Amino acid sequence: MKMSFDHVAVIGGGLSGTLQAISLLRQPGPRVTLIEPSARPARGLAYSTTHPAHLLNVRARNMSAYGDAPDHFAAWLEAKGLGTADDYVPRRIYGDYLAEQLEAVAAASDNRLRIVRGAATDLERDGHGFRVTLADGKTLSATIAVLALGNLAPRVPPAFDPAVLGEAFVNDPWSAEATRGLDPSGTVLLVGTGMTMVDIALQLVDGGFDGRIIAVSRRGLLPLTHPETPPALPQRDAPPEAGKLSALLADLRRLADATGWHAATDHLRPCLQALWQSLDTDARARFLRHLRPWWDIHRHRLAPAVSARIAHLRAEGRLDVLAGKFLAADPCPEGARVRWRVRASETTRTETVARIINCTGPGCDIRASRLPLLQNLLARGLVRPGALGMGVDVTPQAQVVDRDGTPVPSLFALGPMTRGAFWEITAVPEIRKQTQALAQTLCVPHTAGPF
Repeated sequence: MKMSFDHVAVIGGGLSGTLQAISLLRQPGPRVTLIEPSARPARGLAYSTTHPAHLLNVRARNMSAYGDAPDHFAAWLEAKGLGTADDYVPRRIYGDYLAEQLEAVAAASDNRLRIVRGAATDLERDGHGFRVTLADGKTLSATIAVLALGNLAPRVPPAFDPAVLGEAFVNDPWSAEATRGLDPSGTVLLVGTGMTMVDIALQLVDGGFDGRIIAVSRRGLLPLTHPETPPALPQRDAPPEAGKLSALLADLRRLADATGWHAATDHLRPCLQALWQSLDTDARARFLRHLRPWWDIHRHRLAPAVSARIAHLRAEGRLDVLAGKFLAADPCPEGARVRWRVRASETTRTETVARIINCTGPGCDIRASRLPLLQNLLARGLVRPGALGMGVDVTPQAQVVDRDGTPVPSLFALGPMTRGAFWEITAVPEIRKQTQALAQTLCVPHTAGPF
């Protein structure tokens, strides 16, 4: 029996949802409804920033929206006089590029795209498809639903109680409250020392904050820097040995000794998802516990210009990057008094700060999310947490797995929400590949079966 897939609801209009819509519209197939609460779809959190210091952390040459046209973004950039293939351009420019591509592809697809502004709050089975409920109470039906929710809100670190700290603690670093009303000569604590910390530190300084910034994480590791020229990737006869974390680490170290760590890390990228899937749960947990911070700073690097600015702020004494474990944070008239234990020491340190901003990065546990959609999906058993509590559980084809471990017909998830299954699934090349594969699946006839 033939099943008609005539309408796909893509829930989330950031990078993942936009690339999914573009992939579906580029070939004959179903109508697409893109559901996005913001007024500017196709940008999401990462590319909606307007701050000129918030740059892409990869060169333009690697950011095409199209797998079959890898130079497309670089050519678009140069045609508009906005940069070259080797530039790290402002992220807002990439957001404009995605929006333009979505509009162009939609115009060429016989008006198969509908954009609905609103937040999806519920998703229910409805015959052979789904009924999506929006925050305003309106509903729409679709034969296929795709969860493209992007990154979840940051987890509140254990030592901080937002209810007690009040305005002195901001959990969402991208909210207007993060930097509003600060004494320009005060002290701000950034919890975390990764990419988010770098963005917020530059935003503070460029916004006129002339005080002291303290950034603290468990290990005090900063993202490393891209080389001025792309590394030449080595040739090898066989991929790394799969399934054993120790063997993978030893292989990476040997390659780094021979080629440099930039090339060694980049060389693993095409096989990272397969390597992750070859590890058992215990090995994955050991990686997250012991190696993830080191992997993150080598894999997710800063543009040279951004790295230079951070180094300058540190040299001036305006930014302190420290390692330690937070013990307590208490409100005080100046804002908050924060205490932590210095790493590899019994020494404790206390600082009085005007504000604490959570820069630990996106959350990943759907059970801790306050999104009504995820809460309702969990309550119905339509989704379950992914491996080690990361995102939602999916099959290798990105089909959502329910509470009982059964793939849910016609329900899929993309991007960071599938990190438990794929690990490296937050950057453009991996998400582009994932969305194109799903589009190819959905745009051909199938018989009734697993989808």
